[in-house]
This record gives sequence, C-alpha cells and structure tokens, in this order.
Amino acid sequence: MTTAVAAGAYPFLAEGGLGADGIYIGRDVHAEAAFCFDPFALYGRLEGFTNPNMLLAGIIGMGKSALAKSLATRAIAHNYRVYVPCDPRGEWTSVAAALGGQTIALGPGLPGRLNPLDAPARPAGTSEEDWAGEVRKRRLLLIGSLAQTVLGRELQPMEHTALDVALDEVVGYTSRIGGTPLLRHIANVLANPKYLGGTPASPERLASAAENLAHALRRLVAGDLAGMFDAPSTVAFDPTAPMLTIDLSRLGTAGDDTALVLAMTCASAWMESALADPTGGRRWVIYDEAWRLMRHVPLLERMQAQWKLSRGLGIANLMVIHRLSDLLSAGDAGSRGRALAEGLLTDCSTRVIYRQETDQLATATTLLGLTSVETDAIAALTKGRGLWKVAGRSFIVQHLLHPTERALFDTDARMHTTPATHR
Repeated sequence: MTTAVAAGAYPFLAEGGLGADGIYIGRDVHAEAAFCFDPFALYGRLEGFTNPNMLLAGIIGMGKSALAKSLATRAIAHNYRVYVPCDPRGEWTSVAAALGGQTIALGPGLPGRLNPLDAPARPAGTSEEDWAGEVRKRRLLLIGSLAQTVLGRELQPMEHTALDVALDEVVGYTSRIGGTPLLRHIANVLANPKYLGGTPASPERLASAAENLAHALRRLVAGDLAGMFDAPSTVAFDPTAPMLTIDLSRLGTAGDDTALVLAMTCASAWMESALADPTGGRRWVIYDEAWRLMRHVPLLERMQAQWKLSRGLGIANLMVIHRLSDLLSAGDAGSRGRALAEGLLTDCSTRVIYRQETDQLATATTLLGLTSVETDAIAALTKGRGLWKVAGRSFIVQHLLHPTERALFDTDARMHTTPATHR
C-alpha cells in the first residue's frame, strides 16, 4: 500500500522532529532518528516557541548534569559562549579547563576578588550621560538585592533613599580621587550619618534606616564573605573566552544558603558587563543547582529580568533543578517568590524532564500541563533519557555521550574509586 493509505489505516505516532539545525543531543526514541536542538534556530520558526530559555529537572543520578555540560560543550562548536555564574560544587572547573575557558574560584583564603560595582564598558552608540544613569541603576539594584537578602525582607522607602544618597556620595568621592566604588565604601557612608545630608528626609529617620543597611552589608565587608567582594577585582572579564565559570564550592554546601546567594548575586552582577552587550553573540547562561536559589526573592528578581531580556541580548538561560516542587519552595501560593518562580517556568519554551519520583508526579503534571501518557513516561525514564517539551511538542530523547565527554563529566568518579589498602 502507499504511505498515505498506511497512515490512514494506522496513524503514525512519532513526531516529525525539530529539524537538523543545532546541537546534536542524541536519539529520538520514538522516531528512531537523531535529535538536534538550537533555541535560536527554533525561535521564529516553530509556532509557540517564544523564547530561548530552558528548564532541566531530574532526580540525582539520572544524567541531567551530563546533559547540561554536554549542551554547553557542544554549543561552543556552534559559536556560543557559555557562562556559569554559580558553580556550588566546583563541577564545571574541569569542563572550562578542557575547553580553554576561565574559572574564577572564590572563597575564604583564596586570592580571587570580584568587585560587583565595576562599571561595564559603555556600549557603542550610548551617550556617556545615558550610560552613567544605567550604571547607577544597576548598582542600586545590586546593593538593594544584597541588603534584602541579608535582612530577609523588602526594603522600606527610607532605606531606598539612604542607599541612593550613599551611592551618590561614594561615586562622587571615588571619581574625584580616580578610584572605583567598593561595597565597603557604601557600608562606611551608611554607618556615618554625617555623609547623608542634603536630603529632605528627617536626619534621625534616615540615620536609623542607614544603620540597618550598614549592618546588612557588613557581612560582605567584615563577615564570612569578607575579602571576596569588598576590594578591587583581581581578574578581568575576557569576553573572548569560550567559557567562564564562578567556582563557589568553598562556601559550603549545607545549611544556610545565604552566603552562596550573596556570592552569586555579586558574581552575576559582575558578569553583566558581558551579558548586557547586544553585540556579544549567542550565549548560554547556566544556573546549576538552581533549586538552592528559589527561597531568595531578590535573586529571583534578577533572574527574571535576565529571562525577560534573553531574546534582545542573545542569551539562552538554562535553569537546573531536581524536582518541579523546587519551584514551589519559593513561597506560599500568591506570594511574590512563588509568582517569580512560576514566571521563570512560564518563560521557558523548552522543558526537559528526567525521571521524577512517584510523589512528585502530581506537581510535575500540574506545573507542566502533562498528559497522562507523559506523566507515566517520566516515572519510568531510564538514565540519560528525558521528556523534552518544546513549545507544546513532546519527545522522548536518549542523550548520547562521546567517551571523552563521559570521562570529563563523570560526577560519580569517587563512587567507583577503589579505596587504598591500609596496612
């Protein structure tokens, strides 16, 4: 019979695929064909594909880290650059080294310093006055985010005024002496009310608001993060490097994540000098272990801004979590944190789900709008096999690794090492 007759008698069940453009991922299990993916090749060509952002979720040991690293490694061959603003476990360092990239390790006792108040280079076509206003806005957002994270609440109007005045005072002083604003300069001004004059605000109320902010910033100046973000940068951003990672593994991996979130906020602000350049080419920005950041509204706000600007800046954001319920940990239903986390999911046209535990299926089904067949599938996926939801279309894809990649990405090496014999 002809294929037309066969299709009518027994409808074909396999998707037609996304085309051959882009990064090779592996094998489309149902179609028995190669599966390739490139968010920028799909944008404007695939109906419903509205942004290049991507969510990757899966329980430990199912291969999601290997997929993220494989995407990054292969993307470089397609003229992407890759940025990892937060590497909590130091797993990306070897990958960056193998690709000729750069890693900046931050932590107590390490020589690396990043000044998050560094001013990015002024883009071509932007006036000095307009760019000065943009730099000021970014610095205020950064300092406000840091203070909110430490205080655990939103800032009050008087506290915003204190930050405005303190930043202007510091920028004016450092410009006169030819220096660069530092966080310790901001903290010092906030701690000394005599520098906060010249505003219509009540001096007593302004001094009280400034005192709280000074104590909040003190953690980065004299607390457990001292020496990392309160001094001039010791490294320069290399926009030509194929990969740049920020290794934060020395900050600890258990208990309170506040130090990690503060460090990531500073590191990501420092990276914005490259991300904000619309001529910087196509780039992946990978948020590994993103589940640890869901409880911190200021950082979610910064991520949301980057998600919204992804198309204009040529950025594909990749958020890696364990479970879909990690998004719900951002806050109670109706809260600002929950709305931001769910907004990040909404702004991901591509969702890749590796195996989920049985008690997570209901949450995954609700958040992703899965069919009953898809829900059953993610409960039985094997290692390296995931459900790809791309603008409403579904694929079961087996990720295939080259032997060199397998050795480079192996996160279970210590589990396979034979212990030494003790005599």
